[in-house]
Amino acid sequence: MSAQDSCLSLIKYLLFVFNLFFFVLGSLIFCFGIWILIDKTSFVSFVGLSFVPLQIWSKALATSGILTMGLALLGCVGALKELRCLLGLYFGILLLLFATQITLGILISTQRMRLERRVKDIVMETIQNYRSRPEESVAEESWDYVQFQLRCCGWNSPRDWFNIPSLVSNESEVHHVPCSCYNSSATNDSAVFDKLSFTQFSRLGPLARPRHSTDLCVVPANSNIYSEGCARSLQKRLHNNLISIVGICLGVGLLELSFMTLSIFLCRNLDQVYDRLARYR
Repeated sequence: MSAQDSCLSLIKYLLFVFNLFFFVLGSLIFCFGIWILIDKTSFVSFVGLSFVPLQIWSKALATSGILTMGLALLGCVGALKELRCLLGLYFGILLLLFATQITLGILISTQRMRLERRVKDIVMETIQNYRSRPEESVAEESWDYVQFQLRCCGWNSPRDWFNIPSLVSNESEVHHVPCSCYNSSATNDSAVFDKLSFTQFSRLGPLARPRHSTDLCVVPANSNIYSEGCARSLQKRLHNNLISIVGICLGVGLLELSFMTLSIFLCRNLDQVYDRLARYR
């Protein structure tokens, strides 16, 4: 066996092993997404939230897992069986994926201010229409989830919730905010939180409250609520994890470039191997 044949054989098995690893990783991602979707009681009881946002994330995880498995399978079969058509398809999909990621990165960088304004408009519209349409409460429940997770209230500040029609009480002049703004860690009086009628944040499980209930849970704005707006909290979280985000993006990009290089090199040199085998016959 010549040095070139040994090199091609090494590349073939490297490509096969790497894609086999990503096939297993895609399977795990897919199973995790399905587990979130099926095992509602234990998972939602743990996080103490409505499972509407979790359904969205579970479907996204399951879809990304299937795509990862499909792409890895193309690479595995194409490399092991030395099929040029599969290797070419594998290279083309990776190139399209890489180009899409680069395009999204450029768009996010150049249109950052416009994107921030658009997100702000969507959030403010969600806050303004909070629980005004009980049959369309997915956006409101998702925003409650964001506030609870980021430990924030409103977009700019809790004042964004003041004078929202669904939260205004005729019996009191005190401003109210949703219970997702309530900072339960700021007080040792657990009875205060237990009295809240906002069962999305109870530990009773997802069946404690109908999905589109008209019951609202509000707390006074002068109680223990998060004082920081979600825009600031989100900026802090992105800034604190900036190195990790950039590192992951660079790592994924380098992996994709490596796989593309290996696949196209193997694909282009298979003809020379086939020609030599044909001459030997």
